[in-house]
Amino acid sequence: MRHGTLTEHARCVYGDEYRPTPECDAEHLEQFFVEELTFADADAIVAMLHELSPQLVDGNLPVWIRNLAYRLALLQRPDDPELLREAGHSLFMHGPDWDAIAAELARRAEELEAAAGSKGAS
Repeated sequence: MRHGTLTEHARCVYGDEYRPTPECDAEHLEQFFVEELTFADADAIVAMLHELSPQLVDGNLPVWIRNLAYRLALLQRPDDPELLREAGHSLFMHGPDWDAIAAELARRAEELEAAAGSKGAS
């Protein structure tokens, strides 16, 4: 069985706090999932994060996978204030080592929103 979506693949590899892990005969090596994640589009990555960690602090995804997923999504959508803010909140949840980066993401989101507001006021 091949996984139809990045979310399905993640659910098979890491499980799901809210749903049973589906029966699947695919080989579930983490490296195969990371390869798929690496080349996934931002929409697929964000959908996976939202489905498997709907409250941001929950879910079975390892922290390093969450961080990588947000980084890969932000590389594709660097000017998305909502995504910047969400990634920052996720980093704040996982310890002080990432607080400076999280604060920078929040600052960047505010800058983008302010710039969009000033364009709309013209």
